[in-house]
Amino acid sequence: MNEPASESPAQGEPSSTASPQRAVRFPVEAGHILMFARAIGDDNPAYQGAMTGEPAVAPPTFGWAAAHYDPECRVRPRPGAPWPPFGGSGLHAEQSYTYHRPIRSGDVLTVTERPGRSWVKQRRRGGELHFSEEISEYRDEQGELVLSACMTTVQRVDTDRADQLDRSEPAGATQ
Repeated sequence: MNEPASESPAQGEPSSTASPQRAVRFPVEAGHILMFARAIGDDNPAYQGAMTGEPAVAPPTFGWAAAHYDPECRVRPRPGAPWPPFGGSGLHAEQSYTYHRPIRSGDVLTVTERPGRSWVKQRRRGGELHFSEEISEYRDEQGELVLSACMTTVQRVDTDRADQLDRSEPAGATQ
């Protein structure tokens, strides 16, 4: 994606009638936090609750671990099935997190996803870049918002092949 793009004048706005696509129950366990922290190479004592018996808080990107509890997750490997397909013209372009409070061991979160904005930028060398957001909200058992996450994906579309745009390509796919 080294080609500069110019933004089209009309950007899509979030749908005010968007409803969650699915809800996933996400129990947060101290051992899961510890393994996640070790996998990312972070030995912060706040993540060590499984070893110390103290309550643990989760690392900032821990929300992604909810994919292990989502039976429909597009990028999670499944026993006996081929590895999830990657490739094509899609790219995970950006991820942002807004914490309303820390995720803690013992939390049972419900994760819902809904579409966010979508927009198109014209590429200077021809074709388009189709951007879309997916909003994930993590709520505790009292319904309080704990974490809001926004994933932006982009898909390159050559204008002479725009009819071949595959909107089912998994988020996070790379070239």
